[in-house]
Amino acid sequence: MSIRIKMLLSFTGMLVISLLFILLTASLYTIAATGDLQGFRDIYKVHYQVNPLTEQGETIFQEMKFLAKNDPDELQNKVLLREYDMKLRAEKSGLYVRREDSQIFESLTFNQPELKQALPAYDLNNYQIRSTFNISERFYAYAKFDFQYSDGERGSIFVIRERSPFAELTRKLLPVMSLLLIGVLIIANLLLFRWITRTFIKPLNQLRSSAEHIKDGNLSFKLQLSSNDEVGQLSEAFESMRNQLQRSNELRQQDEANRRELISNISHDLRTPITNIKGYIEGIRDGVANTPEKMETYVNIIHSKAVSMDKLVDELFLYSKLDLNQEPFLFKVVDLVDFLEDSIEELRYDLEDKGVALNWDNQESGPVMASVDLDKLKRTVVNVVDNALKYMENEQKRFGITLQADDEWTTIAFKDNGRGIPEEALPYIFERFYRAEQSRNSSTGGSGLGLAIARQIIDGHGGLIWAKSKPNDGTIIYIKLKRLNEEEELIGNDEHFDY
Repeated sequence: MSIRIKMLLSFTGMLVISLLFILLTASLYTIAATGDLQGFRDIYKVHYQVNPLTEQGETIFQEMKFLAKNDPDELQNKVLLREYDMKLRAEKSGLYVRREDSQIFESLTFNQPELKQALPAYDLNNYQIRSTFNISERFYAYAKFDFQYSDGERGSIFVIRERSPFAELTRKLLPVMSLLLIGVLIIANLLLFRWITRTFIKPLNQLRSSAEHIKDGNLSFKLQLSSNDEVGQLSEAFESMRNQLQRSNELRQQDEANRRELISNISHDLRTPITNIKGYIEGIRDGVANTPEKMETYVNIIHSKAVSMDKLVDELFLYSKLDLNQEPFLFKVVDLVDFLEDSIEELRYDLEDKGVALNWDNQESGPVMASVDLDKLKRTVVNVVDNALKYMENEQKRFGITLQADDEWTTIAFKDNGRGIPEEALPYIFERFYRAEQSRNSSTGGSGLGLAIARQIIDGHGGLIWAKSKPNDGTIIYIKLKRLNEEEELIGNDEHFDY
């Protein structure tokens, strides 16, 4: 439920309760204030004593009163009395006529056996001709006139109207009801205040406390979500922001650690060839290389170390550009079968010189088209092959390349029979400067950037690269690239992609 609806319901409830309170109070005081007020106890009695009948009923009463003064015996005429009673029934009133202790006429409207006993005694002076009486829980108002018949016996006429019992009950309970209504209004306000406080104020206080935690640099707390309204949605957005900040902070710390590790790795990998170069140059300067053969050996070693440093700097520069998305990719549609066959021809002689038997297994009968950056994909193949050659120690060295494809993807597998990779090291081989050989000997472990560069290049192609390996059972590097259909091939041939 939204805050708008909650606020609407709250204020509607307050309004309805207040209006009911006002209407009920106004009704009570309207009833109470009608007439001459003498106190709450007699409010309704006073009102009905002053105005017991309707206007038409009062007219009929005045006619009968006139008749009682001028021709009292006519009030024993039951036909006439029935006529008057019929008129009074239309006003929801009734007629009662008595003579001394006997009843002359009683309207069928009442059907009240105790009516005779409830009527007041004779008062020929007629000091009080209007009043009220109760029979059990029924409440009546009346107008009466006492007179004497021609023979001197006393008589009375009563025009009686039954009133609602609520009026008498209200008269008795008015103070209690007023206090009760005030109490209900106070309790309703307290409940609404508590509800609003629990619904809105408490979550907002939690948000304020959370903001103070973040200001103090504490991001390890968790904000509890308790509702789906706007406050709950704000809390959810705040919690999402906290999680994002926490992840960003963790990434920043990780990046800082990686930066320190990168500097350390670069320093280590550069220090070794620089130290060697310095050593051989000092040997030449000190005259250690005193023969043409030694001089040539020293120069060749210096050149080799310089080439190694140049390669390391080149790989580091390429990796940095790939990592920062600053290296453009120039895509074109090529046949991966032709690409691999050309790459194999370039690698074959170098592998044969190193005693490695190369096996090419093309499982597709036709062309397999893909959109690739040829130079970068060739760099990936070279890096994967170089990485495999570093760890081949068997007498019979074998290296195989397999290509297979389905309707959507092309998978290239590079398999060697080297020493394999330990299971605990397998998840990290595509990270920069990682070497399964922890000695960091560049003669065996390389720069540690080859497979990291390969992963960056394949990620740039929208593909996947992963490895499977077991110790002493070789390693398989898989590369998975998106295969183009015929329509995509036509589009790719007409467009040149630059990322």
